[in-house]
Amino acid sequence: MKKAIAFIAAALLAAPAFAGGHGVDEETIAKIEAMLAEMECQMDPADIEVEDTGYELDDVICKGGNQFDIELDKDLNEVARRAE
Repeated sequence: MKKAIAFIAAALLAAPAFAGGHGVDEETIAKIEAMLAEMECQMDPADIEVEDTGYELDDVICKGGNQFDIELDKDLNEVARRAE
């Protein structure tokens, strides 16, 4: 029982380290945010997900209030966009 409690406590303490950007490094987050700013869009960096082929940007809000999910390749080129 003590081991289970210790494991749960350790997992809860480590959770903030894994939040935000889903393992995306700060430099990549900055590049994505700069790209979005040029597009007059913004998003929470915690909604950037690493995928096999690149990145998925969830809940991107653009000028005019339009919301999208955007897929980027590993070189940060947009390859798909879906309106939400």
